[in-house]
Amino acid sequence: MGRSPRKDLLAGLTVAIVALPLALGFGISSGAGAQAGLVTAVIAGAVAAVCGGSNLQVTGPTGAMTVVLVPIVHRYGTNGVITVGLLAGAILVALALARAGRWMAYVPVPVVEGFTLGIAAVIGLQQIPNALGVKAPAGDNPAVVAAKAAADFATHPHWAATAIAVTVVAAMLLGARLRPGVPFSLVAVVGATVVAQAAQLHVATIGHLPAGIPAPSLGFFETGHVPALLPSALAVAALAALESLMSASAADAMSVSERHDSDRELFGQGLANLAAPLFGGVAATGAIARTAVNVRSGAVSRLSALVHAAVLAVIVFAAAPLVADIPLAALAGVLIATAVRMVEVGSLRALARSGRGETLVMALTAIVTLASTLVNAVIAGLVLAGVLALRQVARAARLEQVPLHADLPPADHHEEEQRLLAEHIVAYRLDGPLLFAAAHRFLLELTAAADVRVVILRMSRVSAIDASGAKVLGDAITRLTRRGTLVLVSGVREDHRTCLDALGVLDELHATGRTFATTPQALAFAHAHLYGTGLIPAPAAVPPLERGSAGYVDV
Repeated sequence: MGRSPRKDLLAGLTVAIVALPLALGFGISSGAGAQAGLVTAVIAGAVAAVCGGSNLQVTGPTGAMTVVLVPIVHRYGTNGVITVGLLAGAILVALALARAGRWMAYVPVPVVEGFTLGIAAVIGLQQIPNALGVKAPAGDNPAVVAAKAAADFATHPHWAATAIAVTVVAAMLLGARLRPGVPFSLVAVVGATVVAQAAQLHVATIGHLPAGIPAPSLGFFETGHVPALLPSALAVAALAALESLMSASAADAMSVSERHDSDRELFGQGLANLAAPLFGGVAATGAIARTAVNVRSGAVSRLSALVHAAVLAVIVFAAAPLVADIPLAALAGVLIATAVRMVEVGSLRALARSGRGETLVMALTAIVTLASTLVNAVIAGLVLAGVLALRQVARAARLEQVPLHADLPPADHHEEEQRLLAEHIVAYRLDGPLLFAAAHRFLLELTAAADVRVVILRMSRVSAIDASGAKVLGDAITRLTRRGTLVLVSGVREDHRTCLDALGVLDELHATGRTFATTPQALAFAHAHLYGTGLIPAPAAVPPLERGSAGYVDV
């Protein structure tokens, strides 16, 4: 942290200015209150900065986490949210100790994009009641709540609150285009607060904030609620892990030489979520927007995130009365603008152009996020992505009939003999993965082979094989054998023998010497077999029969 303290001090101050309205807004939006958002940004931000795995990550309350916490507040109250935060922190520490950070890299891009799009929609819809100046109607679905709020506004319009929210949104979106370096969120909130106070507009404000950070207490932790809250804690932990590692990866991409430690980042986020609830905070994650501001402001070490937390702590202690006068409509405008800026239209268009499958995964994840829970959305996206991936795997597997002339030396067989061999021998090359997704199609194609005497299966290009694929291969060999077809196998890779031998697929072929290292060896065996059955007239000298080889490399 001593490399460039001046850069880190300036970056930390900039991030604090940007984070202040977001921390207040997300605290209110979660239902735990503005002070909970500020406390979370201070405590979790400082702990994660010291103990996390990224030098540039900024941690605090986020919109995605707010979406998860709202139903918990409605059902269990603030104590339930704090208990969930503690449980989630413990789960994150356990994930870090289990070195689970590397698994987050396997989440497909369409799931992440759909997840972000759905969260943006939920955040925006949640702010409609405050933006319209009406009391939030009862309900869990944000779209339904927003529709009820709009109906209430139509009956009793409150234009002052709406004007404040629209002005803040316009200032943030237009200002970001004209002067990206100016923190228009804070400028707009301060301006709206001054105007509202000067004009004595009747709009709801944040209200009283405690002048300081509450002392630690465990009185809220009710063990009787732990079993009921555990599923929510698992969802919060999963979301915190996913969003934090995504944010850390984004920080790496924006910097030159930084590389985060995924497991240490999970450990730091776990400790942050254990610490914040002790002071009345809520669950926190690495924040992509604030991390991006931190990197672009020139941060070079963890000092900037610590400065960000310290500045917010000063505001908690010294400026609580001023913060209390901020209109809720202004914070609603900040969050609506933040939701709009979360959606990368260019990325969505590029993903949509990449294929219908990716578009479908993204759309499903976004819709389930809006209609259900974030965990259900991620599960639905992963399941659909997995199904589509298996379909691609099945399509990648091919069974191709290959000509014999490449493996028959012309000097040994005259043209008429080659023609007879081609009539009675067919060679198939198996390409790609022979897995359960492609196994049924493979069986149909192979057993539909022409009425020939010998089938040679060339397996050197099989990239992977599982138990289903091995069993289907065995079934195909059995069916062909029952039809009186001699089946020969060549080029089985050594790493595939374990699965095949475990199921006994090639046992009979091994016993009768019908497995070969190369295709020419299999052809020589087939050639001799056809001579022996009289299907091809035997020449004066019959080449010796080549038995199965112990090698497993095809040519």
